[in-house]
This record gives sequence, C-alpha cells and structure tokens, in this order.
Amino acid sequence: MTVLELIEAGARRLADAGVAFGHGTANAFDEAAWLVLWKLGLPLGELDAVAQRAVNPAERAQVATLLEQRIASRKPAAYLTHEAWLQGVPFYVDERAIVPRSFIAELLADGTVDPWLGEHTRQVLDLCTGNGSLAVLAAMAWPDVKVDAADLLPEALEVARINVDRHGLQGRIRLLQSDGLAAVHGPYDLVLCNPPYVNAAGMAALPAEYRAEPALALAGGPDGMDFIRRLLREAPGRMAEGAVLVLEIGNERANFEAAFPSLEAVWLETSAGEDQVLLLTREALPA
Repeated sequence: MTVLELIEAGARRLADAGVAFGHGTANAFDEAAWLVLWKLGLPLGELDAVAQRAVNPAERAQVATLLEQRIASRKPAAYLTHEAWLQGVPFYVDERAIVPRSFIAELLADGTVDPWLGEHTRQVLDLCTGNGSLAVLAAMAWPDVKVDAADLLPEALEVARINVDRHGLQGRIRLLQSDGLAAVHGPYDLVLCNPPYVNAAGMAALPAEYRAEPALALAGGPDGMDFIRRLLREAPGRMAEGAVLVLEIGNERANFEAAFPSLEAVWLETSAGEDQVLLLTREALPA
C-alpha cells in the first residue's frame, strides 16, 4: 500500500463514520491526508512528493489507531496532533483553547486591513486570543507594533504562552487575563477580536467536534451578540483616535445587523465571503 492509497482508505473510513470537519480541513480526504502525513512524519504540504511511498504494516497499524481515535473521540484532528496552521504558520493547540481558524488571519496576511493603519499604529489588542495565533500573526505582519493578547481563560493563555515563545515574540506580545476589556487599558490603534458569537440554536446543533472545544469561547447567548454588545459599548474607551476594530462574527450577520442597525460597518472580503468579518472605526462606535 502507498501513502496515497492509505489516505484514500482513511478518507473513506472518516466519511463512513460521519465525522464533522471545519477545524483546518473541509473534507474527508484532506483530513485523512493531514492525519496520515502527520503520523508518518512526512511533510504536510508535499503529498505529491510522497504519494507513491510504500507504507509498511507497522505504519498502517499506527495510522489505523489514530483514525480510530479521531472517530471514537470526535475530537478535532488538531487536538490529536497538537498542531494547527494559519496562513502557513504552525501553532500548538490542545483542549485548553479552541482550534484556531479565524478568517481575520487572512486579512492580516493579505494586507486588507492595512489601508486603515499607518505610522500611528503602534498598539494592537487581540481580544479573545485563545491560543494566541492572531496575536502572533499580527506581530509578524507589523514588526513595529506591540501586541496585547487577552483572554478570560487562564488555561487558554497557557497555550498562548507556548506559541508566543515558540515564535520568539516574548518581547512584543504581552499576555493578559481579562474578562472582555475589563483588565486591558490601551489606548489601542487596532483591536482584533474573534469572540464567542454562536447563537443558542447554533450551539445546540453543533457537531461533537465543536462541543469538544471550550464552550465559553463559542457561546454568544440567544442571538450570539451577548459579548459583542458589551464589547461595542466599552471599546471606544480603549481605542485611540483613528483606531479601528476588526471583528469576526461567523454566520451571525443577520443577528448583528438586527442588534446594531445604525452602525456603519465595513464588511471585509474573506475566502468565506463578505459576511464573516467587519471593520468599525472608533468614530462609527457610539461614544
């Protein structure tokens, strides 16, 4: 059996088991490729180069055990490999933090946010930082900025510390435990936030893979806007003149617009369309 054949067999096994995707892959083949290549210690981005490599029985058994663990536990693959990737950058992750998958990462990498920034952009806040991935990507994108990375959960900040240290950014990223904006002060020139925004009906319908993540990082109340209401009330007091807030809301655009009908938001294009991430200037927020 070759690597490619082992991946194809694994994909069939995952599909037949009805596992859910969305934590770094979108389909059974990509998920199987990730798990097989990781388990065999092969480069994750170079399947073509190793596709015809022979797999011995011991390796097949190891992969089978990992696939069975994925199916039986219904944990995201990233919790089994302890690694996730955003924009080509590797991050450590475990059950203490949600698996990083924010579309804001795309906007940092492709420069979408840059027109709202300038020489004045020195202080950045990554609120609800989780495993610290957006804070790390922001520090990489803008070498002159200082980043505060805040989260309510001390366990998540332990994971963020691993990633800040892994990428050698201890001197530019400060980790803060904070309930929303309560323990951060600023003023910030840029605020990034991928908050809990899943509405109650959505939470009830989540597949097991999502229920394996910390619920506090996902649940946004009846309409998904509980955290966001508080954030938008308090944010102007933490933002400098000319500052902007980049906010991810997932599939909750209708609920966002119902909750904040008078806000002038700029909807930013991502690979998932124009409904996932918005930008608000400080001037657009109520004083």
